[in-house]
Amino acid sequence: MSQPQCFIASPSLQTVSVNDSMPERLITPLIIIALVLGTLWALHSINPSSVTPVPVSSVAALVPDMVPLVTGDEPITEIFTKAGCAVCHTVPGISGADGRVGPPLLLGVTGPLRLADPSYRGHAQSVHQYVIESVIEPGVFVVAGYPDHTMPTWYGAKLSALALEKIASYLELQGGSIAP
Repeated sequence: MSQPQCFIASPSLQTVSVNDSMPERLITPLIIIALVLGTLWALHSINPSSVTPVPVSSVAALVPDMVPLVTGDEPITEIFTKAGCAVCHTVPGISGADGRVGPPLLLGVTGPLRLADPSYRGHAQSVHQYVIESVIEPGVFVVAGYPDHTMPTWYGAKLSALALEKIASYLELQGGSIAP
């Protein structure tokens, strides 16, 4: 005995035969139901107490012992590298200094703008002084768009006066384009 046939007129007015088989129509919804039930079972079987968050204290933090004392007798490239400036800042002329955590150190261009910024509360009267102040007291002025309390306050203690002077002398001469 043959299965019943149903004929439907298509938009082009041709007659199309559609097999009216009930089991084939139920397969798609059954598959969807099986997937939903499987997902719910999998989510239910996850034990939230088995997921242990990483404690903040176990995340590697920059500590003074990780940064060697920079004497200033080193070449300028080594001063920036040894001090770790390149990890967080882009420093023109220093290979590998392409950090993005802190602002680019284009102080020949940005230094005067920062000193003139109404939110600047430091005491520097020149870009050279501003660089030194920024290392010794990084919280005095935080460049807009960058996180506060990111630069360690102990950083200045890891740089000799000579190293700090060389860094300031180098940075106050650095220019470049400022991203809009």
